[in-house]
Amino acid sequence: MPHPLIEFHNVTIARDNRIVLEDVTLSIAAGEHVAILGPNGSGKSTLIKTITREVYPRYPERSSVAVRGEKIWNLFELRSLMGIVTNDLLAACTREFKGLEIVLSGFFSGVGLWPHMKVTPEMERKARRVMERLELTHLADRWTDELSSGEARRILIARALVHDPKALVLDEPTASLDIHASHELNGILRMLAREGTSVIMVTHHLPDIIPEIGRVILIRDGRIFRDGPKEQVLRNDLLSELFRTPVEVLRKDGYFHLW
Repeated sequence: MPHPLIEFHNVTIARDNRIVLEDVTLSIAAGEHVAILGPNGSGKSTLIKTITREVYPRYPERSSVAVRGEKIWNLFELRSLMGIVTNDLLAACTREFKGLEIVLSGFFSGVGLWPHMKVTPEMERKARRVMERLELTHLADRWTDELSSGEARRILIARALVHDPKALVLDEPTASLDIHASHELNGILRMLAREGTSVIMVTHHLPDIIPEIGRVILIRDGRIFRDGPKEQVLRNDLLSELFRTPVEVLRKDGYFHLW
């Protein structure tokens, strides 16, 4: 049997002496599209940082985090396997860099180009092909601090795709986006999902969950609250309990909404 893309076993994470993830066990298969849903402060972003090795389990002797069956990875190899798009990266898009430079920096696991980074002609061709695929060529020479939030997020997706990763991991993908930008971003994610890139999304916003996502993991107070097929998890009773407020779940055109 092939190894899962991501596997957590009894993972507890403490930050500033506070438990933010507690005894989390989960497995995500290669090619699977998954949403991790929960209120603010539930531990969702910490889960992403655990995958990307920004934080580590508190009790390594009885817990583990594995990617494709391996517990130890070279960071450059890990980022080639999984493209990461987070709000921390978005904050790093400053006037020092143009759109194409941000995309090229994906080859170096950085944000923006620096003098010691040597860009090859093949790297530039690949970066431009990815930008063309995402209809971003008009942003190649724009300063990133002049881009809208939606444009900057799409540039970061292009940055994540230069290695043709098996999975795209997104943290609150539509944060600060207006309705039009959110629709554009969802269109890109749907295209990537249909083409075979695994989409793993952390969010507190139901309309972020594109129709191609079939599994939803609910997280509350740092623990897995529910995990299962989308139709069985996105229910009035479970989401009311998750968000600690009465809600009604509506569905239209494959998307779910809260009322």
